[in-house]
Amino acid sequence: MKLVTAEEMRLAEQAAVERGDTWEGLMERAGQAVAREVLARVKKGKRALLLVGPGNNGGDALVAGRHLREAGWAVVAYLWKRGGPADRLVEALMGCGGQVVSAETDEGMEVLTRELGQADVVVDGLLGMGLARPIEGPLRDIVEAVNRVSGPLVVAVDLPTGVHADTGQILGVAVRAAVTVTMGWAKRGLYQFPGAEYAGEVVVAEIGIPEEFLKGVQAEVLDEERLRAVLPVRRRDGHKGTFGRVLVVAGSLHYTGAPYLAAMAAYRVGAGLVTLAPPRTIYPILAARALETTFLPLPEGEVGAVGEGAIKVLGEAIGRYQVLVLGCGLGQEEGTVAFVRRLLRVRERPQPGIGFLPRVEVEEFEGELPLLVLDADGLNALAGVPEWWKNLPPGRVVLTPHPGEMARLLGASQDEVLASRMAVAQRAATTWKQVVVFKGANTVVAHPEGKVVVNPVACPALATAGTGDVLAGTIGGFLAQGVAPFEAALLGVYVHGLAGKIVEEEVGPAGGVAGQVLEALPKALRRLAEGKRGRRRA
Repeated sequence: MKLVTAEEMRLAEQAAVERGDTWEGLMERAGQAVAREVLARVKKGKRALLLVGPGNNGGDALVAGRHLREAGWAVVAYLWKRGGPADRLVEALMGCGGQVVSAETDEGMEVLTRELGQADVVVDGLLGMGLARPIEGPLRDIVEAVNRVSGPLVVAVDLPTGVHADTGQILGVAVRAAVTVTMGWAKRGLYQFPGAEYAGEVVVAEIGIPEEFLKGVQAEVLDEERLRAVLPVRRRDGHKGTFGRVLVVAGSLHYTGAPYLAAMAAYRVGAGLVTLAPPRTIYPILAARALETTFLPLPEGEVGAVGEGAIKVLGEAIGRYQVLVLGCGLGQEEGTVAFVRRLLRVRERPQPGIGFLPRVEVEEFEGELPLLVLDADGLNALAGVPEWWKNLPPGRVVLTPHPGEMARLLGASQDEVLASRMAVAQRAATTWKQVVVFKGANTVVAHPEGKVVVNPVACPALATAGTGDVLAGTIGGFLAQGVAPFEAALLGVYVHGLAGKIVEEEVGPAGGVAGQVLEALPKALRRLAEGKRGRRRA
């Protein structure tokens, strides 16, 4: 399912009209779609309150009200900055027995309060895509009154009043809808928080705009069918080499769980062999727990932290692996940061020696890096280095920042990167020329050529330490099996999110831990795969 910006939707509507459709026809079909959704959902009670603004959303609501009235409903339209003798949509509603009330004459909102208390359905058609500044004054009072009632089903037209169409940000205050009937194609803001929370269930209504007008639209919702098509094939005669080798460089004295979670996640989605490369101090801890992995203990700088001397050890081994997962729990000690930058050939200017002491020369990494998943402290090591991305091999890295890491990489604040997550991920991927997984509720995956996909999963069970390490290993496991970086990121995000849902099903939204998400990965993978086989049987 495609996701459009307000501007993309306006251009598509305009193109449809220029092709021969009419604004009246588009509005009629939109209003019919809202009415159908109401009639399908509400079987008891037949009283609707329309909240009608001055624009097209208000027109859609009036059309919906007319169809509800024709179906035998009692309909009251509450007009805000709308109405008058020339408003044919208001006249049409009144002509079929609908009632009309003006907000301007409703002292103390007494009529609104009464109608909200009596309504079975509230249709929000106050404002739509054109909203660009915070809601205030009487309109704010109307929205807050709607949000205070709990009885009626609240259905938003196109998007809830107060939700920014492109970013999902709340412009002062917003209507909390149970259902949003969005016209033509879903708007980006409906799938980005906090807007997604206000939208409720999103229903896309076909209003007759040809799909050819979607050319150039680069955002979409993650498609399960596409994922099933790229699942790795499990050959019956395969061996561990068939399913790929993953090297996980991770862990430090204070983070011994992260490398385990990442390594085992790669195994749990099908990787054939996983090698853990932790600092030597924590190797015994991991060896006692990760029985299925092989090990490559790395030289340290500080105690329990990988040092620059690890470059030589890695250089001798890295050619045997298809994938490198780098950064989970690695720490930010000076030697570790220098190690990451040397490994990735991302460095600031070399520092001269102090006094009579010569500058210490450390061996450079001169080999070719495998496909790379860069997470956590691997990302933090790059932050602050100007144009760090220019030395990375284009299209061969999957970066997995959470909002704090994304802010550091971009030199921005968290508020700035959260203000428009899809646009931020899209810009980062095209600038860095890599696949970007911007983690969070409704994780966003962006392609270096501009495509951006959102996974509509907001799972509280994933809001716990270590689940990001599981995701990094999951993506690495799919890469090792030959899945291309963008598709591996999509698969990883989807399966990881579904595993979180499985944990939530078993223990509830609180109390689950990353280890349980890890153990749920094969179940999630099986659910996805069996869906594919079920459709083939049909």
